[in-house]
Amino acid sequence: MRFAPRSFTDRAGRAVLLRSPEPADAAALLDCLKRTSGETPYLLRDPEEITLTVAQEEAFLQNMLDDPHCGMLVADLDGQILGSASLSMAGPCRRMAHRCDLAIALYRDFWGQGLGRAMMQTLLDTAPTLGYTQAELQVVCHNHTAIGLYKKLGFAECGRLPGYLRYPDGSLADALWMVRPL
Repeated sequence: MRFAPRSFTDRAGRAVLLRSPEPADAAALLDCLKRTSGETPYLLRDPEEITLTVAQEEAFLQNMLDDPHCGMLVADLDGQILGSASLSMAGPCRRMAHRCDLAIALYRDFWGQGLGRAMMQTLLDTAPTLGYTQAELQVVCHNHTAIGLYKKLGFAECGRLPGYLRYPDGSLADALWMVRPL
């Protein structure tokens, strides 16, 4: 699905455009994913695990635009993509069709500026128009800032996933499964 573009002023007074990414954004989005994956231990992948080609990312982005049940937003500051957030079906079965998964990745330099909240709120506002009645996400247990944001957005903890991530040093991180009725 395609989101209507909207301008958002962050806490630093910068005008950031929230919009759907186009296939032409593929290279910039791959760079963004690699950078954000290297900036935080809270995302699923290490930067070197991001091996999609630009052509594969272009096809993925086009599929996101064409799929009426999924959507992606980017935060665009003067043509630079600062991060992305996505909404997707929780599963392919009818019995799961009321649930959606949300995810977000944002450059560390822009944490705490209100962008993540604006992106997540946009996804939450859109989800019911796509037929969803429940939003879900997983968050690493020691990502207290994100957990605080999600709680402010109305999410509640509903479970803990032990050993959710395994880091290169062998340590493990649990995740919280959080849910919000829409």
